[in-house]
Amino acid sequence: MSNKTLNINIMGREFCITCPDEEQEEIQLAAAYLNKKIQEVRAEGKVIDSDRIAIIAALSITHELLMLRNGTVFDMDEFKRRIVSLKKKVDEVMMRKEN
Repeated sequence: MSNKTLNINIMGREFCITCPDEEQEEIQLAAAYLNKKIQEVRAEGKVIDSDRIAIIAALSITHELLMLRNGTVFDMDEFKRRIVSLKKKVDEVMMRKEN
């Protein structure tokens, strides 16, 4: 097993890390995922400080990991679809009562 030096970019900063050759692709994917989470936190606009943004993104990812480990994955898109569906049903019932 040989190690390789890998350059990754997170938050506009380049980091040089050493990793086994066979883990290179996964490390790059992890860095890209972290960067995506960081951009999501930044886009919310509630947190400005770079350190805090990184910590919030790391907490979000850790939360996802723990949910996966516990088998309690929460699908936000599915949750939103259910809310929309329930709202439509409530609206339909309310319309019937008004008529």
